[in-house]
Amino acid sequence: MESAPFSSEGFLNPDIIVGEFGISPGMNIADFGCGAGHIGILVAQRVGKDGHVLALDIMEDKLDSFKAQAKAVGLENIETKRANLEIVGNTGANDESQDMVILINILFQSNKKQDILKEAKRVLKSQGTIILVEWKKSGGGLGPPNELRTDTNDMQALFVAEGFTFVRQFNAGQFHYGMIFRK
Repeated sequence: MESAPFSSEGFLNPDIIVGEFGISPGMNIADFGCGAGHIGILVAQRVGKDGHVLALDIMEDKLDSFKAQAKAVGLENIETKRANLEIVGNTGANDESQDMVILINILFQSNKKQDILKEAKRVLKSQGTIILVEWKKSGGGLGPPNELRTDTNDMQALFVAEGFTFVRQFNAGQFHYGMIFRK
């Protein structure tokens, strides 16, 4: 039986969403604000043993959970690191070292979205991809308050202002939107 892209509650199915990212074996991918690793584990499986996932979060307990999950499934291609994404250079990643940066439900939490995008741009290789999943504006009672959410047009303008090229939007469920940009 094929997996449904979204649960009955309209939340995204991580397997389906990660399939939208265009991941290839051997890629280097930075997961900004990785949380406990629900997406990052799937990403690490897709990049394979020749790829690498740099999992970044400011919360040490989330990184510990991510490490435990990776160990439980036998993944050795993940590096976890505590980082403040609002400080350019704080990820510790080299300039132009990543094929992809993933930002899932992270920008709504920040008043320094441009600084996070500057760091993403710094670490992305030329023609690198940035994946965004964020809460829809007026998405109902679930999730953060509406004033913390950014609508799709404003978000796209923010990325373009930082020098990214809009590639396409993808369905991220009832409560979220997904966008892909290129450096």
